[in-house]
Amino acid sequence: METARTQVIDRQLTFEAFTTAGANEDDKIAEKRLNNLLEINAETRRRKAMFRSEREELEAALMSNPYSVKRTFSYFGLLLGTFTPAAMFARFIIDARIFQSNDFWILGVMFVINLLAAAGGYYSGRLIGRIVSEAEKISWTQMILTLPFVGILWGVLAGGAGGVIVFFFGAFFGAALGAAVGSVALPAFTIFHRLLKRGDKIEQKHFLPLAYGITFIISAFILGL
Repeated sequence: METARTQVIDRQLTFEAFTTAGANEDDKIAEKRLNNLLEINAETRRRKAMFRSEREELEAALMSNPYSVKRTFSYFGLLLGTFTPAAMFARFIIDARIFQSNDFWILGVMFVINLLAAAGGYYSGRLIGRIVSEAEKISWTQMILTLPFVGILWGVLAGGAGGVIVFFFGAFFGAALGAAVGSVALPAFTIFHRLLKRGDKIEQKHFLPLAYGITFIISAFILGL
C-alpha cells in the first residue's frame, strides 16, 4: 500500500515538473515573440520619424553614394577650413606684396595655420553634424534662427584651432574669422541639406556642388572678387 502511494506521488511530481517546464518554455517563446514585436514597432517608429514619406524612403534606398550627417559636415568643414583661410592669406599676400620682399617664411606659417584650420573644421564637423541633425527636426523658423549661433560655435572651434599657432592673438583672430564664416555658411548649407536629404543622408551628387558652391562664394567674397 505504501509503495503504491509512493508511486502515485512520484508520478504527480513528475507531471508537475513536466507541466512547469512546458509552461516555462511557453513563457520564453511568448517573451521572445513580444521582444521581436517591440523591436519591429520601434523600427517602424524610427523610420516614420526619419522619412517624410514612403517615396522618400525608397529614394534613400536607391542612393548610389549617400553621405551620412557626420560625413557630410566633416567634409564641409574640411572645405571651409581649407579654402576660406587660403582666400584670406591670398588676399594678404597680394596686398602686402610678399613676393617682392624676403618674408617667404610667412608662407610656411600660413600653410601650417591653414592645415590646422582644415583639420579643425573636419573634426569639429562631426559634433556640428549631430547638432544640425537635431535642429533639422524642429520648425524651419526655429532652425534658421538657431543655426547662425551653431555656425559661430563651429567657426570658433575651427578658426581658433588654426590660429592657435600664432598664440593668443592668432587664435582670437582665427576664431573671429571662423565665426563670421560659420554664421553664414552653416545656415545656407543646412537649408539646402534639409531639402535635399533623404532620411539622414544626402546623395554625393547633391552634396558636392552645394558644399563647393557655398565655400567658393564665401572665398570669392573674401578675395574681393
